[in-house]
Amino acid sequence: MNRSIRGTARKPCQCWSLEQSRPRPTLAVCSFAWAYFSPSTCLPCSWPAGRTGGRGRRAFWWPWTEPAQKVVPPEGLGHPRVLADSFPGSSPYEGYNYGSFENGSGSTGSTDGLVGSAGPGDLSYNYQDHSLDPVGTRPRLDSMSSVEEDDYDTLADIDSDKNVIRTKQYLCVADLARKDKRVLRKKYQIYFWNIATIAVFYALPVVQLVITYQTVVNVTGNQDICYYNFLCAHPLGNLSAFNNILSNLGYILLGLLFLLVILQREINHNRALLRNDLYALECGIPKHFGLFYAMGTALMMEGLLSACYHVCPNYTNFQFDTSFMYMIAGLCMLKLYQKRHPDINASAYSAYACLAIVIFFSVLGVVFGKGNTAFWVIFSVIHIIATLLLSTQLYYMGRWKLDSGICRRILHVLYTDCIRQCSGPLYVDRMVLLVMGNIINWSLAAYGLIMRPNDFASYLLAIGICNLLLYFAFYIIMKLRSGERIKLIPLLCIICTSVVWGFALFFFFQGLSTWQKTPAESREHNRDCILLDFFDDHDIWHFLSSIAMFGSFLVLLTLDDDLDTVQRDKIYVF
Repeated sequence: MNRSIRGTARKPCQCWSLEQSRPRPTLAVCSFAWAYFSPSTCLPCSWPAGRTGGRGRRAFWWPWTEPAQKVVPPEGLGHPRVLADSFPGSSPYEGYNYGSFENGSGSTGSTDGLVGSAGPGDLSYNYQDHSLDPVGTRPRLDSMSSVEEDDYDTLADIDSDKNVIRTKQYLCVADLARKDKRVLRKKYQIYFWNIATIAVFYALPVVQLVITYQTVVNVTGNQDICYYNFLCAHPLGNLSAFNNILSNLGYILLGLLFLLVILQREINHNRALLRNDLYALECGIPKHFGLFYAMGTALMMEGLLSACYHVCPNYTNFQFDTSFMYMIAGLCMLKLYQKRHPDINASAYSAYACLAIVIFFSVLGVVFGKGNTAFWVIFSVIHIIATLLLSTQLYYMGRWKLDSGICRRILHVLYTDCIRQCSGPLYVDRMVLLVMGNIINWSLAAYGLIMRPNDFASYLLAIGICNLLLYFAFYIIMKLRSGERIKLIPLLCIICTSVVWGFALFFFFQGLSTWQKTPAESREHNRDCILLDFFDDHDIWHFLSSIAMFGSFLVLLTLDDDLDTVQRDKIYVF
């Protein structure tokens, strides 16, 4: 029997007499029935998960617009629900339990059957089974309050506010790996493209300059312009010492090999992501390969520029040999920091800007560094200030500001934490690293100010290498202290690389020639070839150091392979 919404008399149900004999519904049941069918109650619980209406607000959805899902209670919770479409000849079940309002169609039998079978247990279960959205994700309704609800912070801000997350005493990698992976991937790919651009614009004038030097030597016959090992200098064409140039080929080949290794790793990782591999998505150190590509490119450019330097080795050309060594040291430190801090690592632009400043000071040291006290005083002061600023940045995870109130805040912290009440540092591990780093850098600054070495480029490179070794040792110690382990492959890489570095440094300090002395004094240090009657000690340094750098890169690549099956909320940040 069809009925419409308005004014249609309902035929008494067969179970009316039974309902008259039943006890009256309790107040709780009546209240629930009113609340369940009241529009003000239905609206908040029936928002769709799809389209939105208006200015970002979700459109209203009424119960009769879509069929409701059948709910089957688990065993032991009330009686099994008898739905309207379970009776023979009844229309499909739509909307809520009182039939369909669409087109005024409904079935008396279905309604009667539903009412007859529904009991207090069913009503109670229906109320409990009705899912509620979390408070933080529930859309807001229009409020008539005079105060805007958006002016208040919600508890969900605890999970998104940087000042809350990054200032926790104990951090895990999941806290610092919250940004979109695609955004971070593009961010770190910029490292590779920027260093490729820098390499082209830096190498072309260098090649032109050293060719000019070689041409002058060949035309004038002046052997005092370039400092060769004349006892083991094998010319080829216009090149006076081809063996010193050829020995740099190892940097280029091993740098290219490292790029291929990184490419293979990235392909495997992307395939795992396409398979929705849980380990690749949620476990291990986040995989970002842009810095690795930049490191491989820097190793290749080191070989090229070292070869350019050995076309005519002298004091002014030595900066070409060390410029990309600064790059390699800086990129390795950035990669170590990025492993556990992927969201807050420096951008490519700021990182290369800092490295450009380092190269700028290298040029100034070459030009003005010899015996210039004012230069060394200025450089030492800048070195100490930069160390303090970097220490503050690392200790507070970037959550500090350098403004006009910095002095007042420093005095306040000194008074409250040191004078009024002596309290220890909140981040002990970070403090230990930074204290050791400041001791080393202040000592190097004092050494440079007192001794004023003639080889400023090597002095600047020593600062970078000392800081890299300190951070690497700290990383290894903290990794073991956190209960992590080092797998066999990275352990073998560490041991073999350390041995190779030892032999390489032995050949480096042989001193076959030196532009810190006169050309005649430099020739007194010349020695014969020791390998294949073609390569000298410095060529052996080139071979071994290229292998050692490649091994060092492999250590950085494989050091945290033991964490590939560990969830990121269980990996500590240090």
